[in-house]
Amino acid sequence: VGPICVAKHLVPFLPSNPVIPTGGENAITGISAAPWGSALVCLISYGYITMLGAEGLKESTERAILNANYLKEKLNGHYDTLYSGEMGRAAHEMILECRPFKQKGIEVTDIAKRLMDYGFHAPTVSFPVAGTLMIEPTESENLEELDRFCDAMIAIRKEIEAATIEDSNNVLKNSPHTLAMLTTETWDFPYSREQAAFPLDYIAENKFWPTVRRADDAYGDRNLVCSCAPIEAYMES
Repeated sequence: VGPICVAKHLVPFLPSNPVIPTGGENAITGISAAPWGSALVCLISYGYITMLGAEGLKESTERAILNANYLKEKLNGHYDTLYSGEMGRAAHEMILECRPFKQKGIEVTDIAKRLMDYGFHAPTVSFPVAGTLMIEPTESENLEELDRFCDAMIAIRKEIEAATIEDSNNVLKNSPHTLAMLTTETWDFPYSREQAAFPLDYIAENKFWPTVRRADDAYGDRNLVCSCAPIEAYMES
């Protein structure tokens, strides 16, 4: 919702709408979008505000800030945090500094992928600061889930310390570990299958299995690979 700014040469390609023309001369017409933005986002926000009311909004905001600062305190000493306030507190989100880990050969992407082995989708990677993780627990996570996330991040920090820049064959660089990897007859890694897939006890209770290993993110962003049928398949005879 809101304005989208693009360079002048991209103006002809701004998306349009089949009912109300809003885009450029060479616009791609959407099939399920509202003109000038996503109307559904407005409805979701309206419903959220209406159901919570003034007191509920205040409480949810307080819980979101409390959750973020709880994580900040538990991870203190393991990760540095950028942009704390005068009282050393964060707002509803915080940014963990991961750039110094490059001295160990570990990138922020390695941490993000390893979190999948611990059962967590990675937080925002390299935004708004490159080489960092922006963590926003929101108001909806309970204490048990926050503690599990902290345990995972602390365990990953120990794995980072054990890594060396000369050795890229480690549990972080090879993450995530799929079920197909774990069930092969041969295991050619210098760590155990248990360390790869079940590094903490709680994981065995409700294991999430990544279905694929890593993709080349930069290559994928720059090279569109279409997996649909050829155009001839859609042509009417």
